[in-house]
Amino acid sequence: MSRILLRVAVAVALVAGAAGTSGCSDGGEEKPPRAGGTEGAPPLKWTDCDAPTPAEGGGQAPPKDWQCATLHVPLDYAKPEGETIPLALIRAKARDQGKRLGSLVFNFGGPGGSGITTLPGAAKEYEALRERYDLVSFDPRGVGASAPVLCLDNKQLDAYYASDSSPDTPEAQRKYVANTRAYQEACKAKSGKVLPYVGTENAARDLDRIRQALGDEKLNYFGISYGTELGGVYAHLFPERVGRAVFDAVVDPTKTAEQGALGQAKGFQLALGNFAQDCVNRGDECRLQGSTAKEIEDNIIKLQKSLAAKPVPGIGDRMLTESSATNGIAQALYSQELWPLLEQGIDEAEGGQGQLLMALSDALNGRDQQGAYSNIGAANTAINCVDSKDRYTLEQTKAKLPEFRAASPVFGDFLGWAMMSCTGWPVPGTWETPDVSAPGSAPIVVIGNTGDPATPYEGARKMVERLGPGVGVELTYKGQGHGAYNSGDPCVQGAVNSYLLDGKVPAGGTVCTAAPAPTPDSSGQQPEPSEPAAPLGA
Repeated sequence: MSRILLRVAVAVALVAGAAGTSGCSDGGEEKPPRAGGTEGAPPLKWTDCDAPTPAEGGGQAPPKDWQCATLHVPLDYAKPEGETIPLALIRAKARDQGKRLGSLVFNFGGPGGSGITTLPGAAKEYEALRERYDLVSFDPRGVGASAPVLCLDNKQLDAYYASDSSPDTPEAQRKYVANTRAYQEACKAKSGKVLPYVGTENAARDLDRIRQALGDEKLNYFGISYGTELGGVYAHLFPERVGRAVFDAVVDPTKTAEQGALGQAKGFQLALGNFAQDCVNRGDECRLQGSTAKEIEDNIIKLQKSLAAKPVPGIGDRMLTESSATNGIAQALYSQELWPLLEQGIDEAEGGQGQLLMALSDALNGRDQQGAYSNIGAANTAINCVDSKDRYTLEQTKAKLPEFRAASPVFGDFLGWAMMSCTGWPVPGTWETPDVSAPGSAPIVVIGNTGDPATPYEGARKMVERLGPGVGVELTYKGQGHGAYNSGDPCVQGAVNSYLLDGKVPAGGTVCTAAPAPTPDSSGQQPEPSEPAAPLGA
């Protein structure tokens, strides 16, 4: 595998990790304002940004036109004058200050993705919006440099992500449950103080503090993937403070944790089928064996079984297991532009070389080439478990597996077993489904992608319904990959830009159809998706 392909594969998730510790401050230089979104957050003190640490993804500091700041917010909004935690923010100021509309705040999803590293890396995709907006993002509470949730160390995470996460024997199942409990105990030991407070409702209240600190009367917002759920909860809590908002790659607010996992199983299977059919359509140009999409999918299942019995060499001294290969396949399905890497990775793994699929798996799990992990996996679990009330026993999980396998022969077992991620979690959950009703809110453009593996298309319609009459405005993108705006589709971007820049609300039911996917250039380089993914089933 070329170094270029490896570097691209490792970079595709654009996720960042833990910096510092998960301890709380006593307020720092800023006195926290009262809870509940009341006005009064202190103005931010913007400075040059430091280079990200290896745990944040490494690399160079953002260009000099990017600035960073810290905002202190209450750890517990029920005790607004108590302990605080820091939120890390980043911005690039609008290019046309004379026509500046204010700030546009991004959340790129996960949950657990760092906006501090994601936004500068994806900024070229939002250049049209930067003309009149300050582009702003942040590490949500529990993420990156914002009181991060920490659990296992790097070596332990290598073993954890390689372990069997679709156990099919009693002994393997006991080991799976033991590994899950050990992970949870590590989270409690290292981050127990913040675990009760990293949920989406608190993050939505943080969003209102950010709005205040930015000096904006309304929150202009661009939420992607989980960022749509966060935006929906914000709109419910503060409908009168919603400015111009866009939800892309929409999480279905009507689904429980189990229903959401089952929907993802179907979504990833759909995306895999589309990938396989594309391979068949290219004939001899496709590396994979099989004259139909079903045959290609069957060969992938054979590869999974082969790796379960005998892993193949991966990167360094690590072996590519069934779990890491499945994670790698899932990562590549987040973007159609990564399909050539997926094709090559499967072909190489069938030949006994697992480096490329492992690099893709590392990207999904937030591991850099030096072996340092971001905290996306830990934050993802912590946020999901404090949000969702659902806790499944071993017997309940096993009873649901046939339905998951029927939904996806490739991903069903993994997503079905992942329902146990919150079983035994040290903090109780908050809701079965979030309340996103937002009567009185300004219009919110809600974009669904028909080929989205991680947030199936139907979620956009459900979000529109739950937001309420006159709020959600549905836009459909007939394409592939996770999200629509980052595809570069001119129809999608035109509709979004017209709303955010000029206030022109698109007609409800607008449909945009993707152009054929571009062929990768001879270097093998692929564009990088702009949202962080999260570990499959986390």
